[in-house]
Amino acid sequence: MPIALFALTLSAFAIGTTEFVIVGLVPVIAADLSVSLPSAGLLVSLYALGVAIGAPVLTALTGRWQRKRVLLTIMALFVIGNLLAWASPDYNTLIAARILTGLAHGVFFSIGSTIATSLVSKEKEASAIAIMFTGLTVALVTGVPLGTWIGQNFGWRATFMVVAGLGLLALVGSALLVPDNLKQSTPARLSQQLSVLTQPRLLLIYATTAVGYGGTFVAFTFLAPILQQVSGFESGSVGLIMLVYGVSVAVGNIWGGRLADRMGPVKALHIIFTLLALVLLTFTFTAGNPVTAVLTVLIWGAFAFGNVPGLQVYVVQLAEKYAPHAVDVASGLNIAAFNVGIALGAILGGFVVESMSLTDLPWIGAVIVVMALLMTRLSGFLDQRDQVAELSENA
Repeated sequence: MPIALFALTLSAFAIGTTEFVIVGLVPVIAADLSVSLPSAGLLVSLYALGVAIGAPVLTALTGRWQRKRVLLTIMALFVIGNLLAWASPDYNTLIAARILTGLAHGVFFSIGSTIATSLVSKEKEASAIAIMFTGLTVALVTGVPLGTWIGQNFGWRATFMVVAGLGLLALVGSALLVPDNLKQSTPARLSQQLSVLTQPRLLLIYATTAVGYGGTFVAFTFLAPILQQVSGFESGSVGLIMLVYGVSVAVGNIWGGRLADRMGPVKALHIIFTLLALVLLTFTFTAGNPVTAVLTVLIWGAFAFGNVPGLQVYVVQLAEKYAPHAVDVASGLNIAAFNVGIALGAILGGFVVESMSLTDLPWIGAVIVVMALLMTRLSGFLDQRDQVAELSENA
């Protein structure tokens, strides 16, 4: 694989750490800033909304920029956002910092996905995206547990200072490793970019992405409170359990990419969504016991992010067919869809915590993932119908 892929992975590691470390710090931030758990959970939602805005809007606005220039600019913005979080004197400032950092996140993964696929042959596209997204999974394995431990022992602000340092390291690495002569398609006109939103097939996969991720984050946003209040773990154990989860995610992400390459994205997504729904449903009954809770979290991680390569490469494939002049924007909209799902899942999870209980989060998440499974089946059916129609026309 080209060395540029590993430069993208380094940046993804820094961004993944700041996105997901907040999950382990929700109880700590809530206590320190004297806000409720659902309010602290909004820090997950608002970051995701920043990503959802940044991915399509800023990707379109920077369409004429040289790709490396965009990458370095957004990594600088990422560092600034985390420094603002470190210096935040109150909850509102922290919200602003999270939104700013989310804007940088959105642009990175929209252009990163198309850069990754352009660096390899077509049959390796899903694997290339999986390698880039391994930065996220490695962040879950190392960055998030370490950041959680730092936040619990030295204060949550210290975590964001460390993440800012990671971002600076990623910025330097990108400047040194990413080539200047990246392939770049001719920027699409605004009308061509907006045409992505008129393609029913693309809208369906965006909805699938949002619903599939939303189901996971209904429960994942409040994983730390579940582990402490339902499973009975001390706060110091949460970082270790996040490590277990992250190791499983790393394996599941690579497995999901290979599965999508071998079977095609639709069949791979069908398998992953089915298993994810079953694991979430199981967690409803296993969360009350420390041993079974950890085992379920371990299995959960293997499927929670395994759908990322398949969903992203599927969007690129559909965009090349239905919106060939706006593949970057189409890719960016799917990053937005991921984060709309995260935001809505976290918000819904907050309502569940307020009106029901922590143990209701997993089964509600499972029901939502089943909806994503049904959407995947519909998309697969439409693919088959289109193939039959094309064969008939060529006969």
